[in-house]
Amino acid sequence: MTGAAVYRGMDQATLDRQYSPSSHVPSLGAYLREYERLSAAARRDHPVRTGLAYGTHPAEVLDYFPGTGPGRPPLLVFVHGGNWQALGRAESAFPAPPLLAAGAAVAVVEYGLAPDVGLDAMAGMVRRAVDWLLRHADRLGFASNRLHLCGTSAGAHLVAMALLPGPPDGPDVSGRIAGAVLLSGMYDLEPVRLSYVNEALRLDEAGARRNSPLGLLPERLPQVVAARGGNETEEYVRQHERMVTALRPRAAVTEVIAERRDHFDLPYDLGVRGTELGDAVLAQMELGGTTT
Repeated sequence: MTGAAVYRGMDQATLDRQYSPSSHVPSLGAYLREYERLSAAARRDHPVRTGLAYGTHPAEVLDYFPGTGPGRPPLLVFVHGGNWQALGRAESAFPAPPLLAAGAAVAVVEYGLAPDVGLDAMAGMVRRAVDWLLRHADRLGFASNRLHLCGTSAGAHLVAMALLPGPPDGPDVSGRIAGAVLLSGMYDLEPVRLSYVNEALRLDEAGARRNSPLGLLPERLPQVVAARGGNETEEYVRQHERMVTALRPRAAVTEVIAERRDHFDLPYDLGVRGTELGDAVLAQMELGGTTT
């Protein structure tokens, strides 16, 4: 027997399962261990500047992998997922090697996590990271007009928030981002507020509205790659579809549905030539990829 409907006819258990993407994979732990192992290998095998402070909070640090080719390369800034309450730099450098091989520079952003840090503050941290990188582009050696912001899951939400005009008390980076890559994100936070995830986020209705980029998109946006795995919960599919529909009148959008990927292994294709996502991202960054 099911309980009372909480959202779109779903009872609490069903809604919680829909916003737990690990319910669709055999082992979340295996992915997290692989993230950490591959990230350690990336830092071991490639030049990297670690722990660069972009703000005053202890979590406001990033790792920067410089490009190795001639001239000033584009930069991909990667914002990790983890339901806004897990992961960090240590597990999030794994996308760097194929992007470096393709000619990009890569930055991996850490930000504060719930419940210690609220969602408004997290969004501000990502904006500050982008602002700091742009202000230090000459010293770091990348092309400031070719910064591409990429996030997965909760990170995709924070990237989408950075595309909005910034609040009066923080930097506005919305007009300085050359392109965005949104992987398996959540863009309407009302169902998130009603799910178990809100035990850490502590959003009220106003906070959910304020942090729902789907309803706040400006008329013009930079080019966007919007992707999801073929193996996602129905709610993640719905969130993706609604965001793509909202983006199309506002931006040049490349939609990718990677049928053989799930919520957690989709980012492995970033920068990998011959994959639909990898080719779309490289094409957006003008690094010779081709969309399919």
